[in-house]
Amino acid sequence: MTLIVGLGNPGEKYEKTRHNLGFMVLDELAKKLQLPPHPVWQKSSRFNTLMIKFDNLILAKPQTHMNASGFSVAKIARFYKIKPGNIWVVHDEIDLTLGRIKIRKSGGSAGHRGVESVIEELGTNQFVHFRLGIGRPPATRRQAVEDYVLSAFSHHQLAEVKRMIKKAVIQIKADLKK
Repeated sequence: MTLIVGLGNPGEKYEKTRHNLGFMVLDELAKKLQLPPHPVWQKSSRFNTLMIKFDNLILAKPQTHMNASGFSVAKIARFYKIKPGNIWVVHDEIDLTLGRIKIRKSGGSAGHRGVESVIEELGTNQFVHFRLGIGRPPATRRQAVEDYVLSAFSHHQLAEVKRMIKKAVIQIKADLKK
């Protein structure tokens, strides 16, 4: 069984923000997998997540706030007896330029509080990290990192964001076939 988790914050307020890139990728992945043809996210109060479960695959969008994502991930992993190596976490990464994707089989959080929560609750960092670059705020703007990740992409960034989401989905689908 493989668990793919998109990190983000629940609610309409955060829907289009940089920090919800993990949710955006999972939404697109669910459409592209076509298992069933029109996937519907089911609310699970047991795991405090929205999820789609197929035979050997679970897609999950924790409905905690980002900093507590690990609670949902750990509950799902324990219930379905999913090993850390079969957990894939898709998240935004400020230390990568916009559009860049980096996949690691393990590693630290690089200061990402959602990833920190997953590491803490699983008790390991030995899960797959799909890091999606959002870049840092421009040096000309004195914007706190927290404000930056909770802001929407600019209009001129949207084409690159769509390309990155498409690339991420293609890569995840390819990795699932391995």
